[in-house]
Amino acid sequence: MFTSTRSFQALIFATGAFALFPDCTNGPLKNETICNPSASPFGRAKSLVALYTLEEKINATASGSPGVARLGIPPYRWWNEGLHGIAGPYTNFSAEGEYSYSTSFPQPILMGAAFDDELITQVATVISTEARAFNNANRTGLDFWTPNINPFRDPRWGRGQETPGEDTYHLSSYVQALIHGLQGNATDPYKRVVATCKHFAGYDIESWNGNLRYQNDVHITQQELVEYYLAPFQACVEANVGALMCRKVSSTYNALNGVPICADPYLLQTVLREHCGWTNEEQWITSDCDSIQNVYLPHQWSSTREGAAADSLIAGTDLDCGTYMQEHLPGAFQQGLVDEAVLDQALTRQYSSLVRLGWFDSVDSQPYRQLGWDAVATNVSQALARRAATEGIVLLKNDGTFPLSLESSASLGLFGDWANATSQLLGNYAGVPTYKHSPLYAAQQLNVTINYAGGKPGGQGDPTTNRWLPIAPAIAASDVLMYIGGIDNSVEEEGRDRGYLTWTGAQLDVIGQLAQTGKPTIVVVTGGGQIDSSPLSNNPNISAILWVGYPGQDGGVAIMDIITGKAAPAGRLPQTQYPSNYVAQVPMKDMGLRPAEHNPGHTYKWYNGTAVYEFGHGMHYTNFSAEITTKFNQEYAISDLVSGCNSSGGFLERYPFVTVDVCVTNEGKVTSDYVTLAYMAGTFGPAPHPKKSLVSYQRLFNITGGSSDIATLNLTLASLVRVDKMGNKVLYPGHYRLMIDNQPLTSVNFTLTGTKAVLDMWPQPPANRKGQGVEGFEDYFVAGYGSLQETFDV
Repeated sequence: MFTSTRSFQALIFATGAFALFPDCTNGPLKNETICNPSASPFGRAKSLVALYTLEEKINATASGSPGVARLGIPPYRWWNEGLHGIAGPYTNFSAEGEYSYSTSFPQPILMGAAFDDELITQVATVISTEARAFNNANRTGLDFWTPNINPFRDPRWGRGQETPGEDTYHLSSYVQALIHGLQGNATDPYKRVVATCKHFAGYDIESWNGNLRYQNDVHITQQELVEYYLAPFQACVEANVGALMCRKVSSTYNALNGVPICADPYLLQTVLREHCGWTNEEQWITSDCDSIQNVYLPHQWSSTREGAAADSLIAGTDLDCGTYMQEHLPGAFQQGLVDEAVLDQALTRQYSSLVRLGWFDSVDSQPYRQLGWDAVATNVSQALARRAATEGIVLLKNDGTFPLSLESSASLGLFGDWANATSQLLGNYAGVPTYKHSPLYAAQQLNVTINYAGGKPGGQGDPTTNRWLPIAPAIAASDVLMYIGGIDNSVEEEGRDRGYLTWTGAQLDVIGQLAQTGKPTIVVVTGGGQIDSSPLSNNPNISAILWVGYPGQDGGVAIMDIITGKAAPAGRLPQTQYPSNYVAQVPMKDMGLRPAEHNPGHTYKWYNGTAVYEFGHGMHYTNFSAEITTKFNQEYAISDLVSGCNSSGGFLERYPFVTVDVCVTNEGKVTSDYVTLAYMAGTFGPAPHPKKSLVSYQRLFNITGGSSDIATLNLTLASLVRVDKMGNKVLYPGHYRLMIDNQPLTSVNFTLTGTKAVLDMWPQPPANRKGQGVEGFEDYFVAGYGSLQETFDV
């Protein structure tokens, strides 16, 4: 690295200015094509890269790019976070005053439970607006490594809280709404920010039984890779996402040894760019942090450090979260392992993206460059954070106690370590919120007496009973008892999986003491991954149960809004709640979805046991009925359905099938939202058959008692296809059933006739995909007991 460049970088980063802009008016580049706003983004970026020396190009591969001082290119930090609000590690919040906070929304697992895509777009628009305001103050970048769109396959996964849930249709719809809010319209002259879909692909283990995310080698069949693990990323492609992140883990198909994804040209080039059509010159791939190093050790795909850097770059990884490319590409070039044209292509993608963000253009021509502190944490964004939490909260049980009517003479007892939760409300990847309103804070705003028991017992196995002393007086003094707790980031987060799905004995002990009083007893369940609440749901003395996830800065107020009836619950569980013995039935490393000898099946589609609460479960303060008013044919000929299709864009299966109108009627008296969930079931395609598959949803708002509203559900051929063992998407003849809601409330049957039609022929992985190995490390990196898996044939 040039000394001048290093000094320039140190000076800029020392001042906390992470987002300076090149000077295209008076700087060294003012007469170059990169500064010509009428040129294409690709042409502008290519002209800039051509000015770099090889050393400067290599330095630009790091996520903390040092810039090029002699050309007036400032340092740029590609890594920024915005999962549910702008966050660290590289967003610079001031200690007080302006830019000391921003809006912190609920974790995606709770926002996903709202099943409200328009809400997600509004939330993402606020995040991108606030990101632009911080960027204009040189406090954050323009590229955000969000969303996490890996399906929440196993409830033990510590990072499941970062995702919208377990169902791929739901994730796909959610992420398209999110990207629209983050990036803006595709036709806009400038992007708001660039979103990054992560982690591509097949990642949902942190640290289970000796299987570490840095060295994990998962086995996925081609069939389940396409239908489940890659499906949300195809939705990202369709939404024109600006970047993707390849993950640390490896994936193996066809019973071959694992291939690190960041060095896998089959996934990054053949599948993602060529087959899925993610070919825009401004779209780039970043490694996850230190994934390039992992290509060498522990994965041993490349036998040298230089080979790992070269193999990753050639495979299609354009940016390194870390410094491994920066350190080892010089040696790779000296050894002739990579051509400079490959490096130029990677950098051109990155700088084309910055061109689309307006990084090189005049501030006067860009509306986003005008945003300042007054656009952050507005009254509208604060209200939206509260609404997002309220919409997602799920009512699991209610004996009629809710909505709770609290007279001024009533007293409310609050117990559990979340009763006065502040930081716990936020979950991981959180920024600095405007405020943190706990349940205790919200309860104190009510006109009732509050008896707070000091947050005891501790949430995760704190059995020190001498700390429970405030419980008895609070119980005796209260008319209504409320326990708020479950799990939090002390047991589930990045790098930390759970080995259990149970409440702790201490928690159940205290909840049991509350319930045996005969007073109305409420349990508010917290955390992202589901825990088995059957002891609570089966206890007739427990009046009501709410699941609230990580509800964000106004989470306590949202909880009280639901409990008191200020808002009516309409959220639906975005994940199956399994019985506690599930952890003994299937290793977490078993990525198979379908039931097998040592696997009862993953997700609501395939699980062959009895769930404690199903995916999509959610009660209301009223009752609803539904009727499908669209007239279906008894039979549809497959040849007719596909005759008008074309293959443009690579999304043949998304061709329209039928628009379904569902009339939803509120049979009770309480005004309420209603989430219309549409499932497809039937014995078509290869066995085994999923029990049902979500194919559409729509949230209806404020349906008053006795009135009706219409949900309009757009079904496509993707609603009907199955994936065969080769990964091909196929339309099969057979009997189909469209069902509304879990029970269901209403359904319609129809048949597809004729010969099956392949709508998407999936490219197959090459044969003999095997790593080179590293001498001296044979059989060194091994997983823990119970981690062995069979391999799969296509």
